[in-house]
Amino acid sequence: MSDIDVSKALLDNYADYYSDGASEWRRLGAIGTADNVVALCGHLAPDRVLEIGAGDGSILQRLSEMDFGRQLHAIEISPSGVAAIHKRRIPRLADCQVFDGYTIPYATDHFDVAILSHVLEHAEHPRRLLVESARVARYLVVEVPMEDTLRLTGDFHWDAVGHINYYTPTTLRRLAQSCGLRVIRQITTNAPRDTYTFTSGKRGLLQYYMKEAVLRLSSRVATELFCYHGTILCEKAPPSP
Repeated sequence: MSDIDVSKALLDNYADYYSDGASEWRRLGAIGTADNVVALCGHLAPDRVLEIGAGDGSILQRLSEMDFGRQLHAIEISPSGVAAIHKRRIPRLADCQVFDGYTIPYATDHFDVAILSHVLEHAEHPRRLLVESARVARYLVVEVPMEDTLRLTGDFHWDAVGHINYYTPTTLRRLAQSCGLRVIRQITTNAPRDTYTFTSGKRGLLQYYMKEAVLRLSSRVATELFCYHGTILCEKAPPSP
């Protein structure tokens, strides 16, 4: 165990989080995330890839289908998530295990790419997790929902989704840089169209196209008004002279 652990409240919240098994909504969302991962670092042609906080394995399943990475590895704090991942029988999955949330059980630079997708918004100590994630991989892909918009309420309220940190494109970038990482590329994207129609039908489709239009007009204005996904590709920054 690490000197910093996930609180009992969060562990209890996520213990059975994926007990429903594979989720169609998560599968649809994983398509967009996998596309972002490949867009940012597909040129690296990674051999070993680790997803940290792999959930129910939707993203790894999609990456395997896209021939991204020869060996895929997964760690997750939720036993129900690990069970769901094993149940998928992902062809390229080499290893999947429960971890304590902050200590990654692999050697330094063991992986070519590590992925933190929609994890930091849940983490009580995001810098601790970022530094540890960067330790085990040459490159790190981080994706979060950018929920710090003009519509964010002034006070925090706990909900079962478990988001406790809220980001903008700037705060995500600065967070990575404050952990000794160099941001190589950064993109802002909308969630896949099918996630909108799956949850809200025609109303969701209208929302999707409206957000797409605003994003194309002005990324700055769009992220001030609406929630999008922010994704960055990082590497460890060289020490200052």
